Amino acid sequence: MNVILRLLLTRLATLAALASLFVTLHAHAARPFVTDDARLTTAGSCQLESWIRIYPESRESWALPGCNPGGNLELTLGGGKASYAGETATRDDVVQLKTLFRELSTNSWGIGLALGTIRHVGATPGPNQFGATYGYLPISVSHRDDAFIMHYNLGVLRERSGGRNNLTWGIGAEIQALPRLMAIAEAFGDNHANPYWQAGARYAIVPNRVQVDATFGRQLGGPAAGRWMSFGLRLTPERLF
Repeated sequence: MNVILRLLLTRLATLAALASLFVTLHAHAARPFVTDDARLTTAGSCQLESWIRIYPESRESWALPGCNPGGNLELTLGGGKASYAGETATRDDVVQLKTLFRELSTNSWGIGLALGTIRHVGATPGPNQFGATYGYLPISVSHRDDAFIMHYNLGVLRERSGGRNNLTWGIGAEIQALPRLMAIAEAFGDNHANPYWQAGARYAIVPNRVQVDATFGRQLGGPAAGRWMSFGLRLTPERLF
């Protein structure tokens, strides 16, 4: 009975970790957001977003380097690993392209397009099950001289296993609490499951260059195994090219 219960909890954690599909796909927004923004990393430079996400029954670690060599096309190549209790760790590889049709500016709005794919390595289902391809529109609106910025996403995701198409969405808010401290809150999901939410904070150790963040989140009405905490580090050097 204990073995069956442990396997059931592990499967619940796996299903709950499907939230990481959206977390991972949209992780190219400024950490710790899932909902992407209408901004790119600095032209002629790269950034590195890395984080761990801790669930009651599993743990994930991610690293997503992204570069913008030409000014309006950001390429992200990276991936992560997930470890479940009593199971072999799984891996996911991420490739994404993102461009802007209108750049976000203070007290105005911006819109872009992101296209990408996730390849799941191995036969055991992971946070992204067996992989997916996706596209979405990130829209951002600045208020009160950037003290309050809203982000909206609308997209489509096609699961590689089964070929199901999901309509994805996200709504996020970033609020300047202190000169170096940003509070964040968001909700996100798709048309086939209850939505997810998370809230937390981002702190700039070196403004515009080095930041750390932490969040707590879970699925609305979901199992306790689906709640998570995340801790991240983001590096954005001024210029590399």
